[in-house]
Amino acid sequence: MAVSLRGCEELLPRAEWERKLVKSEASGVPLRIKLGLDPTAPDIHVGHTVVLNKMRQLQDLGHTVIFLIGDFTSLIGDPSGRNATRPPLTPEQIKLNAETYYRQASLVLDPAKTEIRYNSEWSDPLGARGMIQLAARYTVARMMERDDFHKRFTQGQSISVHEFLYPLMQGYDSVALKSDLELGGTDQKFNLLMGRHLQQEYGQEPQCILTMPLLEGLDGVEKMSKSKNNYIGISEDPNTMFAKVMSISDTLMWRWYTLLSFRSEADIAALRREVEAGANPRDAKVALAQEITARFHSAQAADTALQDFVNRSKGGVPDEIPEVTLAGAPLGIGALLKQAGLAPSTSEANRLIDGGGVRVDSSVVSDKGLKLDAGTYVIQVGKRKFARVTLG
Repeated sequence: MAVSLRGCEELLPRAEWERKLVKSEASGVPLRIKLGLDPTAPDIHVGHTVVLNKMRQLQDLGHTVIFLIGDFTSLIGDPSGRNATRPPLTPEQIKLNAETYYRQASLVLDPAKTEIRYNSEWSDPLGARGMIQLAARYTVARMMERDDFHKRFTQGQSISVHEFLYPLMQGYDSVALKSDLELGGTDQKFNLLMGRHLQQEYGQEPQCILTMPLLEGLDGVEKMSKSKNNYIGISEDPNTMFAKVMSISDTLMWRWYTLLSFRSEADIAALRREVEAGANPRDAKVALAQEITARFHSAQAADTALQDFVNRSKGGVPDEIPEVTLAGAPLGIGALLKQAGLAPSTSEANRLIDGGGVRVDSSVVSDKGLKLDAGTYVIQVGKRKFARVTLG
């Protein structure tokens, strides 16, 4: 129960989950724990791993985890939290995205102990007759209790009939898989409860549901999202990943420890007491950055990323930086930054220079008219972009 409750938003019904755990321990039969993800984008960010971490914790206790790829439900489009009809993905987009999903999820889950399923396995064979029979097991009145549907209806915004099918199909996944527990974000609560309802309709013992909070991004305010550019992609290079973790606030660090770290709660509490007693919070953040970087890369990559971060913090140059050779010396600094891939345009390069964000051989550039003669220079833009440029 302690593992189940760590960092979770809601566990419903808690007493039922306790009974399931007791029964599982007595019988030696592992519980079936399900997580469904629609492959709506090709990459997973660290925020997505909050529920994956919980799956891994329960997997390590010996339970069966099912990583469900919603290749069928993606064709409908999840309306959760939407104020307009969501355009469904094409089968080609779904296939392309699904190919990377499990490979990335395997960086958190134990692949040897994970059951991989696609909901088209049972959804496609339903056909029109089966879909109508399934739809008969839920009322429109109950469907309209859903917050996003209710808001859209009262505001006169359109709701397409096919959107009602999404929670029904997600709920039917639980029937097909005979799940004991389904995980999801707080925005998925209605869909998870649908699974309980449909399992009872089909004569099964209903699943419990466990919701995890949505992880705040690097800004500590908005939920982690690529569109808000406050995310860490789990396929990002180690140095960038490490530096991004180090950029979060000291307050946010503890929430990330709870939701992202595999350290025990006792270890985290001890670490927090040390910081409160006067220890440098930066050391705790370094430990978190190393753990996360090592999980998605390796311990060696995490150590290298730490050294790279230290070098940059001291104004030093990382050990490995891109080598670029350009022709046309002498070359203006704005054109050089653009051609070296350090700025998207000459105007953006000039803006960076105005802001004091460009260095040549450790010296800040203040003259936008600077021309560099033939030779080799270490160019730095901001804190993280470096290149060794040879002008010929």
